[in-house]
Amino acid sequence: MMPPPNSDTTFLSALTETFRKYKDLAEKAAAQAPDAALHAPLDPNTNSIAIIMKHMAGNLRSRWTDFLTTDGEKPGRDRDGEFVDTYKSRAEMLADWEAGWAVLFATLAALKPSDLTRIVTVRGEPHTVILAAQRSLAHAAYHVGQIILIARIHAENEKLGGKPGSWKVLTMPRKGDKP
Repeated sequence: MMPPPNSDTTFLSALTETFRKYKDLAEKAAAQAPDAALHAPLDPNTNSIAIIMKHMAGNLRSRWTDFLTTDGEKPGRDRDGEFVDTYKSRAEMLADWEAGWAVLFATLAALKPSDLTRIVTVRGEPHTVILAAQRSLAHAAYHVGQIILIARIHAENEKLGGKPGSWKVLTMPRKGDKP
């Protein structure tokens, strides 16, 4: 018989599930963008889908590697390099993306309820594990929203290989939107 859940195990489960949902949304959005569109920013002051995915992968690796014992901003992280598109293919981008998320999910799977009140640092600032996790989740949600918006615009951009009317809604469709 399984013991009843407590708030700590419920939090860890919900956190993992929510991160998985955001990862899935980003992947479904990026899948609808033509290959050329992955590298196209909306304007000179925005990042492309590839850049956002590269930044997220780097951030996840940095924040969640040795999460309980080292600062979340690793000395070897090349944050500025995350904003330079070096991907040669969609497959290369997705492999890097997967590697970043794998670090997150492995760390979440290893966390115990007793870890939640431990103190970790992010850029030298102390955070409870709960706060650091919420901060990371908010960061992921912010960038996933960007990926979805850019992918939706580019999926229908004929200049980038898109097709008008091709976007498939990722969440609950509005009246008149196709699922």
